[in-house]
Amino acid sequence: MLNNKNILITGGTGSFGKKATEIILQRYKPRRLIIFSRDELKQFEMAQQFPDSKYDCIRYFIGDIRDKERLYRAFSNVDFVIHAAALKQVPAAEYNPFEAVKTNILGSQNVINVAIDRGVKKVIALSTDKAANPINLYGATKLCSDKLFIAGNSYTGIDNTVFSVVRYGNVAGSRGSVIPFFLKKKEEGILPITDPRMTRFWITLEQGVDFVLKCLENMVGGELFIPKIPSMTMMDLAKAIAPECKTKIIGIRPGEKLHEIMVPRDEAYRTIEYDDKYIIQPDFGFFGHRFNSNGGKPVPEGFEYNSETNLWKMTIEEAKEMVKGLGA
Repeated sequence: MLNNKNILITGGTGSFGKKATEIILQRYKPRRLIIFSRDELKQFEMAQQFPDSKYDCIRYFIGDIRDKERLYRAFSNVDFVIHAAALKQVPAAEYNPFEAVKTNILGSQNVINVAIDRGVKKVIALSTDKAANPINLYGATKLCSDKLFIAGNSYTGIDNTVFSVVRYGNVAGSRGSVIPFFLKKKEEGILPITDPRMTRFWITLEQGVDFVLKCLENMVGGELFIPKIPSMTMMDLAKAIAPECKTKIIGIRPGEKLHEIMVPRDEAYRTIEYDDKYIIQPDFGFFGHRFNSNGGKPVPEGFEYNSETNLWKMTIEEAKEMVKGLGA
């Protein structure tokens, strides 16, 4: 699907963007692959790994999704946009709420408007489990962003741009993730645990990219895709990473939940289940005319996809393999 196409990744120098670039260049032959981000140093470093002398399709664009004019330039003749740019650190968003709103909400609005104006065919946006029943500002901004992208399908008019969203849990090894933090603390012999009961959904970067690219290929616009992935307690994760270390309970930080949710109970009536994923359908009527459930079935009334009640539990041995896969 991506062969001979122009693809742009916002936030392209982040953890997801770099892995997506690696996988796209391995599997496809895009006409152009545009890395759009605001950090010149990260672009310089990424260009050492993916130089344009070796990959003649790659382009590095410095820009911010807050800057609508720059997006107009960047989106010229682009077929597909993968929107991964966000301010995602929970404590930073709590302390700098205006900045999180400018990037995660107003920046998303810019991406939607420019994609429509520039005739982009498909836009798929990355979300987070923190957007479901949010209790922190980051989650609230991402919920708002999700709503904007889904509603973007109603704004296209006679144009053909379609928008969908992918929501998944903690990404193993991504910047700011607890796994690199635990690996660092392992050297000190004590791992700080917020709460031994705390659970999280887990997905690797490669799995996340694979899922996003699959959804990009199959989307018709309006879906919120959620992969079926395992969950695990923080205590079991600590045992997998450093069984020899002591643990210290430090309490839940501001803006944290004990357990994460990816399909809220209130949205069960719009949710379809598949072997490998769930899809939350939008409320607008015309979605049904272009969407075929292809074997999906409605979830039971009152269903909730919760990291605590999730039946797929990651074992300590599986977590060890996951951490080993990160080169740790």
